[in-house]
Amino acid sequence: MPSGSDLSKTYAIGDVHGCLDQLQRLVELCEQDAGEGQSKLVFLGDYIDRGPDSRGVIEFLMDLQKWSPDEIICLRGNHEDLLLAALEGQDAEQSWLLNGGYATLRSYGAACATDIPMPHIAWLRSLPLFHDDRKRFFVHAGVHPDRPLDQQRTRDLLWIKEPFLSSEKVLGRFIVHGHTPLKSGRPEVRINRVNIDTGAVFGRTLTSAVFDSRGAPPSRFLSVDPNAT
Repeated sequence: MPSGSDLSKTYAIGDVHGCLDQLQRLVELCEQDAGEGQSKLVFLGDYIDRGPDSRGVIEFLMDLQKWSPDEIICLRGNHEDLLLAALEGQDAEQSWLLNGGYATLRSYGAACATDIPMPHIAWLRSLPLFHDDRKRFFVHAGVHPDRPLDQQRTRDLLWIKEPFLSSEKVLGRFIVHGHTPLKSGRPEVRINRVNIDTGAVFGRTLTSAVFDSRGAPPSRFLSVDPNAT
């Protein structure tokens, strides 16, 4: 019989962008799929901006993590980084607002970034840039293929597209990322990575990649359609 660790699953969830209803339904799907087995949820960042309920998403994730801190991993995305930068100066705030920040302010009933509750800001500041489970490297945007994983720059982890997206170089881990929305609404699996930003905020699905002990790439996917009831 396989041991408990062999039965454990990891669920990685792509860019949420304020789509609270889809997030709640997808987390419920993951929990149902895991059943009584060991499981971990890894959220890849970009919880805020553009979509209708950034505040609700943050509150949902904070509450989820409070009850299961070891099983709930929330990573920082570039949109969280934009908000944190906005707290430092007016020019940075304008950049954040032009990248979807107005929707976040509306969800908080706030006039500017400094009106967002400090516990939420503190939580955003605490978010790590990556999670490494020795088979997979979970990160928001990706990695620079010319740098070892332990020498990656913060900007690349949060923002990179090329040359990462075109590279088939294997860096010792299978890379799990979001950040670049897929117009097909379906995850993209490559030899060295999987992209699970399936464009929930653009009316497409919110996706979770399911991983188990049988190999580094995902074994399958779960998704929630915004129009499904």
